[in-house]
Amino acid sequence: MSKGEEDSAVAARPPEGEIDALRLEIAELRASRKRLALFNDAERRRIERALHDGVQQRLVGLAANLELVARSVDADPAAAKRLLGEMGRDAQQAMEETRTLADRIYPPLLGSGGLGVALRSAAANAGVPTRIEIAAGTVLPPEIAGTVYFCCLDVLEGASAGTPLAITVRSEKRAIVFEVVAEGDVDVEGLPLRDRVEALGGRMTNRSGSGRIRVTGSVPLSR
Repeated sequence: MSKGEEDSAVAARPPEGEIDALRLEIAELRASRKRLALFNDAERRRIERALHDGVQQRLVGLAANLELVARSVDADPAAAKRLLGEMGRDAQQAMEETRTLADRIYPPLLGSGGLGVALRSAAANAGVPTRIEIAAGTVLPPEIAGTVYFCCLDVLEGASAGTPLAITVRSEKRAIVFEVVAEGDVDVEGLPLRDRVEALGGRMTNRSGSGRIRVTGSVPLSR
């Protein structure tokens, strides 16, 4: 390589500071993806335990009670009627638990009713008074809608019952921006909010003070 070619190669090489910053960004991205993978694995295990210890046990109990009813319906109609009433309540509880688990995986309302409807339902179930504002004309691809929903859901579930929340969602410069403000203490640092957003190339900031937590996320519409 000639002296001129060497000089050109050196001039084209990025400054050492930029290389270090790029290495740090790659390391942080890998760490973020690892945390998100671990969280998702823990969430799947939690759902599996809930299915085994909750819904499955209720269905086993229903099957056993159904045999008892079949044996006692002629000999003791009153007892059979009482048992049928208990079975009805157990079946209702099993359906509620199944619906809750299905919502945790991916809420049907998110697809059929949209983000606003899904968030209002989640807030009602959590017992958290929530004001939700989604700017007119805001179009969210499914993967972004899911990310925004689960970030908001994490804050909803982390807030104490009765803690007022405000959620806003809007389009801004080829990105979806969402903000969650909680009028109370919520341990957002222990939640996978940042990892969820950064997995889609977005950014998130948390600010707290005077008993208020403000979480702001921005997710690009195209990458």
